[in-house]
Amino acid sequence: MIRARPRALFVRLVAGLVVGLVGGSSACTSSSPIDVVELSAQDAQVAMTTGTLTSHALTQSYLERIARVDDAGPFLNAVIELNPNALTDAAALDAERAAGHVRSSLHGIPVLLKDNIDVAGLVNSAGSLALAEHRPAADAFFVTQLREAGVVILGKANLSEWANFRSTRSTSGWSSRGGQTKNPYALDRNPCGSSAGTGAAIAASLAAIGVGTETDGSIICPSAVNGLVGLKPTVGLVSRGGIIPISISQDTAGPMGRTVADVAMLLNAMAAVDAADPAGPASSGQRPADYETSLMVDALKGKRVGVLRQAMGYHPDLDALMTHAIDVVRGGGAEVVDVTMPTYNQWNDPEFDVLLYEFKDGLNSYLARAGAPVASLEALIAWNTAHADTAMPFFGQEILTMAQAKGPVTDAAYLKARDDARRLAGPEGLLAAMDALQLDAVVAPSMSPAWRTDPVLGDHFVGAGYGVAAVAGTPSVTVPMGHVAGLPVGITWMGRAFSEADLISFAYTFEQATQARRAPTFPSGR
Repeated sequence: MIRARPRALFVRLVAGLVVGLVGGSSACTSSSPIDVVELSAQDAQVAMTTGTLTSHALTQSYLERIARVDDAGPFLNAVIELNPNALTDAAALDAERAAGHVRSSLHGIPVLLKDNIDVAGLVNSAGSLALAEHRPAADAFFVTQLREAGVVILGKANLSEWANFRSTRSTSGWSSRGGQTKNPYALDRNPCGSSAGTGAAIAASLAAIGVGTETDGSIICPSAVNGLVGLKPTVGLVSRGGIIPISISQDTAGPMGRTVADVAMLLNAMAAVDAADPAGPASSGQRPADYETSLMVDALKGKRVGVLRQAMGYHPDLDALMTHAIDVVRGGGAEVVDVTMPTYNQWNDPEFDVLLYEFKDGLNSYLARAGAPVASLEALIAWNTAHADTAMPFFGQEILTMAQAKGPVTDAAYLKARDDARRLAGPEGLLAAMDALQLDAVVAPSMSPAWRTDPVLGDHFVGAGYGVAAVAGTPSVTVPMGHVAGLPVGITWMGRAFSEADLISFAYTFEQATQARRAPTFPSGR
């Protein structure tokens, strides 16, 4: 496990060393840090464009804030590894800007990536000690896209180990390599997962924006309970190449940020056709030239929005906020109608079977191709058993063993489960409702307020509204809609495949009308 205080010292030493090597104005020195709290990527880019900020100064300020907030103080434990080349990369991007070359609106913006994404030279572990020395030789496909757009890879964020696909009583935000990530809105509360570190880090302004991954809720849930905007794209819009997999049917990476505008900026760089991704070719021609053109304050006028009330009723305060949110949607000019899905949650059992089959198949392929320290799921199970005191101190690996017991993805049982899950959630679920009622989007509460972290009994989920889009493979975006006892909650917007531009516009309209996000204050508990 990476220890916090030695890493904090490392941050300070590297920051000082690179400043000495690179030089620059006083804005780039550790004695004059930039106030990055709630600084949007959009505003940072404006400051760099006008010459009042450099990427080097911005990156150093984030490194220093990580040392103060993540490794000390509240000790969020959200960042699992730092990129030792971050300041050098930032300085190089500043030199490009000075020479008149700006790659994109992300040029010089520091980004944190979830620790199941390949970044050349950094560990990619899925939070597992079994992969603590696994350093991929090449970047994931979309990481290459990010570098070409000019982002600074600041480091990797902690996650729920194996993206929460290890045990039926796991604790979200915990990994054997990274430990337990805390929720910055109440340190005894859970940050949700599996993109827990990304959610907590961006909420606490440890980076401008970040990337999570989702199979079912792993972007939407940590974004919602950490007061963020999080977008789960249509499966295939963002390449899965170089991401430790769970499900080829449902996996995707997606942007997480403090504003809808920042999320749109990041999606611009992430979305690209990867012909090697089985779902990639279907995304050809499906994205606009610029998602930022969807940032409109009147996007709801004349639209029809469905309310999935089947995803409500489990918390009165959350329902009250959702009722207010519906009033805001109506106030924005939309017609609001109730949605009932006859197949609601019938996809759960076949979905789980699909994930077991696809996890075994996908992980075996990834580990073998990457030359990882453990070469197969079977070897991973054996490694965990042999190192149970450190790998499994709180919960076991029963989901891994269930997956190992499955046959190949040519099995009739798998094929039926895959077709049933997608049909029940898509053509007979979300899409059927949207077509029948001529809807432009469906909304639901994203997730219950964050629960107290409990390593003994595991997570305490109460309810969520994002599952249908996850299983259908269609996009969803969560936006803050208020707080319950000081804990953030969000509203999720769901739509048809490749409707990200529409969802961004609706989310932006809602965000601007409500301004519901508040910065965390790191209380010890609620």
